[in-house]
This record gives sequence, C-alpha cells and structure tokens, in this order.
Amino acid sequence: MDTSNNLEIVHDVFPYVQVYKNGTIKRLVGTEFTPATYDSQTNVTSKDVLIDPKSGISARIYRPNSATKSKKLPLVVYFHGGAFCISSIGDPKYHDSLNVFVSCANVVLVSVDYRLAPEHPLPTAYDDSWFVLQWVAQHKSKQGNEVWLNEFVDFDTVFLAGDSAGANISHFMAIRADEGLGMKLTGMLMISPYFWGEEPIGIEIKDSVRKSMVDKWWEFVCPSNKGNNDPLINPFVDEAPNLEELACERVLVCVAELDILRDRGILYYESLMKSQWKGKVEIFETKGEDHVFHIFNPNSEKALDLVKSWATFINEK
Repeated sequence: MDTSNNLEIVHDVFPYVQVYKNGTIKRLVGTEFTPATYDSQTNVTSKDVLIDPKSGISARIYRPNSATKSKKLPLVVYFHGGAFCISSIGDPKYHDSLNVFVSCANVVLVSVDYRLAPEHPLPTAYDDSWFVLQWVAQHKSKQGNEVWLNEFVDFDTVFLAGDSAGANISHFMAIRADEGLGMKLTGMLMISPYFWGEEPIGIEIKDSVRKSMVDKWWEFVCPSNKGNNDPLINPFVDEAPNLEELACERVLVCVAELDILRDRGILYYESLMKSQWKGKVEIFETKGEDHVFHIFNPNSEKALDLVKSWATFINEK
C-alpha cells in the first residue's frame, strides 16, 4: 500500500499547524498542558470547570489565595491567543502568565477554553466564548452554581481581556454584549490584538514575508471569499459592526514595537478615538519587544511593567 500521498502536507500554516492529505492535523506548538493547581510563587489558586459536557467547553478559574468573601474582587474573563488554531487554558505559558496577572491585579479570572480550528472552524470560537460569557453572567443574577464566582466576585466590575486572537474575541464579545448580556462590562483589555486586512499598512508594507505569513493564518481558520477583509478579522471594513456598539466603558490597547500586528492595534485605538463610542480608550506600547512577548517570560521587567499597566487599568476608580 502506497502511503506516500497520505504524508503529503496540504496546509502548512507556519509556525502553528500542518495538515496532511490523509486528514491528520499536526500542531507544532501550543500542545503542552499543565494542570490547574496552587502556585506558591504568586499565591494564586486555579481549578478547571466543565461548563458544557456535550461540547466539552470548559474554563480555568483563578483567584488569589488571600481572597475573602467579605471583600469582593474584580472579574476578568480572559480569551487566550493562538491564531484560533493552537493553545488552551492548560498551556503552561498562559497558565504562568495568568498567575502573575491575577496576583498583580488582585482579581478573579475566568480563562475560556474555546474549541479550535480547523476541527471547529470559525465562528465556533466566538460562539463558545459567548456561551461561557453567558454562563458567567448567570452568577450575577444568582442563577449560577460556581462557588468561586458567587463568593469572591464583584459583578459590578467585570472586564474582558485577551491577547492576539483572544483580543479579537474580546472585541466581538463586547459588541455582542450590546444586545443584552445581563451583566455590565466595565472595560476591555486588548493585548497585541489580532486584526488584519488585505491591504498592508504601517510596517506591513515593508515586511512582505510576515505579511504573507499572517495572511495565511486567517485563510486557514476561516475560509471565505472575503479573505482578510472578512469583518471578523478586519473591523474597519464597511460590513463590520460599528465601534460605538462596544458595550463597555473603558478600553486599554497594548501593542509591542516589533510586532507585525502593531499597526492594526494602533489603528483600533485611533478608530475608537474618532468613533461615536462614548467610552475612554488608552494605549500602552512596549518598546523593543515582539508579539505577546509577556507569555514567554512573564517575570521579565518589561512583562511585569505590562501587567502592572493592566492592574492599574482594572483597579482605576
């Protein structure tokens, strides 16, 4: 039996995924898994919660070990990155960086484990994320049974947050929340947001290699005739929802100087500033760093400075 054709790679989505002719999907990164546990370095405890047994949608919940019922904490609902096709709530890089975040900001955090493309093409990730957000909102009206959310969370101080693809998801969750979530969103934290477009802007113009690489990511996770001008990846096209529909009061956009996605994040910030949205938007740029640098070394000086900006944003009165 000739198996050589089956070993042929039909999709090479560098540096994330390879798909073979026989249907085998090989993830090259983002497959490691670390269990939820107590982290002694940050004094943060985490646990995994199965939210929907049928689909397998779950979340990892973090809280400071010092949390008490008498002093409720802000809540962050977090969406991890990975171009919609890699990583999970158990990825050690995310687990370690979120421990640092929770400790520094003194928050309860729900990290969402949405299903990945290509097994579950978009918009599955958005639908899964909305499902979890609705599950969280049930606890505001005392309809949920997750003890940590009921005992430790101030539901008048709720933030969405995410990096890269997760920031993209955060944006669309805040848009969708305008339809009625049953839970007020105080703000949104956008870290190296994954937005894109057919026409290059900024540093993309001179960096055709990385522009071509990022082009392929979206074409892989969301095949359509709209390409990289699909409103899900390009929120500035005419078909995209209006930015004024964002159902939150404050936004912090974080970009890194060397990131190929940097100029899309700046464009998002500038577009919000010019829009009819009634909230307040800020921007924080880290010099000399690349895309989501903070998850690779969460205890570096620049990563800690970035996390401190998040803590300040969340705890601002």
